[in-house]
Amino acid sequence: MLTLAEKAQRQPAVAPPVLWWLRVEGLAVVALSGVLYARAGASWWLFAALWLVPDLSMLGYLAGPRLGSYCYNAVHSYVAPCILAAAALLLHWNTVLPFVFLWFNHIGVDRLLGYGLKYPTAFGDTHLK
Repeated sequence: MLTLAEKAQRQPAVAPPVLWWLRVEGLAVVALSGVLYARAGASWWLFAALWLVPDLSMLGYLAGPRLGSYCYNAVHSYVAPCILAAAALLLHWNTVLPFVFLWFNHIGVDRLLGYGLKYPTAFGDTHLK
């Protein structure tokens, strides 16, 4: 017979229908950030060229899963782009906003595809699996 802790380890972190809601949330962020990026009038070449830049945070895994998860989560959480968006709006840094929308878009696509925030145990251990 399994203990409660063993049962918890076998359960996914998030199961349907909550998982579906999180993916729909990612889709909503992707759609809104795409529209806002288009309205900002920034180059789509720039969008394409920089879209994978947040994934450079995975290089933190070269130092191990604990530091790797910290680096990845710092860049793949909505907190940093929200702070940057607030600063850009308050300080009238309009040229920064397309980068914020691109960043939101990247995170939204990750959530839509099921890539979640990482636990410090291993790269594959996420809040969505």
